[in-house]
Amino acid sequence: MTTPKARTTPGGLPAWLRAALPPAPRLLRAGQSPTAVLALGALILVTAFLAAAFPRGVDAYETRGVRAALGDVRPDQRMVEITASRHDTAAAHYAPDALTHQDAAIRGQLTAAAPLRLSPTDAVRGVRTTTPLTSADPGLPRPDGVDPAFSLYAVTDLARHATVTRGRLPRPAPVGSSAREAAVTVATARALHLHPGDRLRLGGLTLRISGLLAPRAPDGPYWALDPLLANAAVSTGGTPPTKRWRAALLLTPEDGPALLSTPGEPERFWRYPVDTSTLTAGQAPLLQDRVRSLQHGPGLVRLRAVVGSGGLADSALDSLLDGFGRSRDAVAPVVAVAACGIGTVAGVVVLMTGALAAARRHRELALLRARGASLPGLVGRLTAQTAAVALPGAAIGCALAVLLVPGERLLPSLLAAAGVGLLGALALPLRAAAAHRTTRPAVRADLVGGRPSRRRTIAELTVLALSVTAVLALRRRGTGSDGVDALVSAAPVLVAVIAALLLMRLYPLPLRLAARPAARARGLSGFLALARAGRAPAAGLPLLALLVALTTASFGGSVLAGVADARDRAALTAVGADARLTAAAPLPARLLSSLATVPGVRDAVPLRLSTQPADDNGPPLYLVIADADAYARLARATGLGAFDATALADPGGDEPLPALVSPGVRTRFGNAPMVLQPEFGQLVVRPAVVRRDTPAQPGGDFVVVNARSVARLHPDTYADPAAAPSLVLLAGPSLDVTALRATVRAHTPTSLPTRLTLRATIRALLADSPLQQGAERLYTATVAAGAGFALLALFLSLLQTAPERARLLTGLRALGLPPSQGRRLLVLEALPQALLAALGGTLTGAAALRLLGPGTDLTPLALPLASGPTPSTPVHLQPDPTSLLLPSAALLVLALATSLLQAHAGRRRTTTAESRTGEAG
Repeated sequence: MTTPKARTTPGGLPAWLRAALPPAPRLLRAGQSPTAVLALGALILVTAFLAAAFPRGVDAYETRGVRAALGDVRPDQRMVEITASRHDTAAAHYAPDALTHQDAAIRGQLTAAAPLRLSPTDAVRGVRTTTPLTSADPGLPRPDGVDPAFSLYAVTDLARHATVTRGRLPRPAPVGSSAREAAVTVATARALHLHPGDRLRLGGLTLRISGLLAPRAPDGPYWALDPLLANAAVSTGGTPPTKRWRAALLLTPEDGPALLSTPGEPERFWRYPVDTSTLTAGQAPLLQDRVRSLQHGPGLVRLRAVVGSGGLADSALDSLLDGFGRSRDAVAPVVAVAACGIGTVAGVVVLMTGALAAARRHRELALLRARGASLPGLVGRLTAQTAAVALPGAAIGCALAVLLVPGERLLPSLLAAAGVGLLGALALPLRAAAAHRTTRPAVRADLVGGRPSRRRTIAELTVLALSVTAVLALRRRGTGSDGVDALVSAAPVLVAVIAALLLMRLYPLPLRLAARPAARARGLSGFLALARAGRAPAAGLPLLALLVALTTASFGGSVLAGVADARDRAALTAVGADARLTAAAPLPARLLSSLATVPGVRDAVPLRLSTQPADDNGPPLYLVIADADAYARLARATGLGAFDATALADPGGDEPLPALVSPGVRTRFGNAPMVLQPEFGQLVVRPAVVRRDTPAQPGGDFVVVNARSVARLHPDTYADPAAAPSLVLLAGPSLDVTALRATVRAHTPTSLPTRLTLRATIRALLADSPLQQGAERLYTATVAAGAGFALLALFLSLLQTAPERARLLTGLRALGLPPSQGRRLLVLEALPQALLAALGGTLTGAAALRLLGPGTDLTPLALPLASGPTPSTPVHLQPDPTSLLLPSAALLVLALATSLLQAHAGRRRTTTAESRTGEAG
């Protein structure tokens, strides 16, 4: 007995299993191969992940930036300070109970709304004098015979923040007693010669030193209330200027009302450290608004209802957040350019996937239309099929981005992933609707045979006008003005788009010209390859994807190269060489001779640098005295004002000394000789060479003269060890920093402090800002993703014509075509479009950089705005040859390698198998 075979469907599944499957898997199988389904799902997943991760990545580096901007400052700059009027003389208002009650009310107002969070353990309140009180008690140090001045602080929580080393903490004075107790830190006691039991008379009060304290966290917020709390200091003031000691005394909170009896104008205060460890970039504007409201707005009105009409609030958070906001707003437009480029490339690749699927299913869809299928029904069926793959892939990609990439906002990621899913779901239906809008016989739509329609011409002119508008806007406004502008951000993409349209228009012409001599040449490969390249389908989307990707890669690579160059230049400008050794006094002769022997040191140039007053009452002049030959080598090695040493040669006699001067000196004093009066003696110099920079003093107004000329004119004073060089510039590609530091320590007396500044250290500091670091990493990731999508676009474009090439190669080999001719045919066929994309990408990238470079300011991305050396002029984007040529060369090599691999794979098949494969296709 034979079991009847189960009836199967065209999809390959038994009818009973197909009927049992849920709708989604059936949609996946309808007209689609498993490989195509998996490829589409993987592409949508990766694209959705990148789209959802980008805004979260921006949030992450901006959050690190705002936390660094507030966390890397002194503790006193992260505080909110509330003060009450000094004119309130009611003693009850200065009592500890009143201050505690007001403290609870103030905390409630400050923490009523996020994101203002306080650090309660380091808060401090009390009463303090605002006018210093002097003491005439004997035994106190008086540098210029002036009595020392003290500030009095009656503060809370002293026992929690200090350790008693001698004596005890101050105690409240008994009722009716005029004597009070105070404590000082060990450092203050050492400076002012104070001991437990000593008495000081200040403003009518008698204060007894009860004990000496050691701060538990001297750099913490509590002791940041006043630097004098932890250490006494010498201040200079008055006319004529005199020196006097300043210090602070710590009293108990119960003694706060007693300060009203002094002329110190006491005031109440509450200081609250702000906790910024959980602050996010999105909360920064809200925090700034809260601080501003406390200082000048409704928050101040509510605050005065608690502490009185004279209440004031002050905080440095406003200015810190304002600086961070300026940095973020300056970096955002440059990052937006990269985001627009990678988004366009990803979108075009998704559209290419839909176009490839539509071409593969062209016969199926044309047959359905010929049998009466409606266009809306066909589009709905295809949309359901692709949505069953694209939407879950987008959801999974978004979920992975949310889980793996830290971020603050969820809505932008959801919208980006939803956009990718929607595009993936509609790419195939829309392409199929355009191709099968009407039932008509197949028409050859190749490069040479196709003719642009009027609609295409109008669309291309529209894109051209939009691109020109964007480029002009970017050149006029730049990337650093008025925040992120969508049109300006899309300018590189629009340049690539118009270039793709122009190349599509011009590409058939060289094919026609090259086909004529190839037709008359001997051999089949050249003519057949050019003929097939001309009859290939119009490669609009692949060429657009490749050009946009190459332009984005060139733009991004040039941005990263420009950032690195700007930091190198800024570090070099700050140091003047690879290392800079300075001292407040002349350096020992043994050290000067030993520096040249340090491993890695190529040149060690000692020089004398001094400031000279100018005759025109303008800025002072920097006089540099150095050996002309060694200094010229250093200038050439660093690129800072290279010159010929012979220009500063000693003229002899009484002739003015030739000098290298800055343009400012030339403008201020002309070419006439000028008189300078350094410590060696009078020098008469004349400008001989003009340079904008010089290693010893980059920028400013400088004058450089030959040390040999000075030694000839003033041999005695020049040879005096007291006038020896105090500055040494060292150059070398690989300085041994450890050996250099050891040499300095070995040949420098301990009484002579020195400072060694390394160019590499300054370079690292310039790249240490979390905001700049995050933006740079995101830009690098964007360029890498763009390169990946470009390779995928190339693969899809080759995949579209791969079956036809395989069938052609099979037939030609069946007719006796040698394998070498087959390889040559495939390479020559792929070469025209690969050359078109590579050369077009290089030229488009160069054109985009030339057009957009003057309007793209890289200074915010390259250098911190708040600190560090900054260039006098903006850092504009410049074309980087490596970034222009490398992506295009890699694309060309990959296209040719793919053709060779295809030829090699075809060679391994047998002729019979290849013939059957061609028949099955």
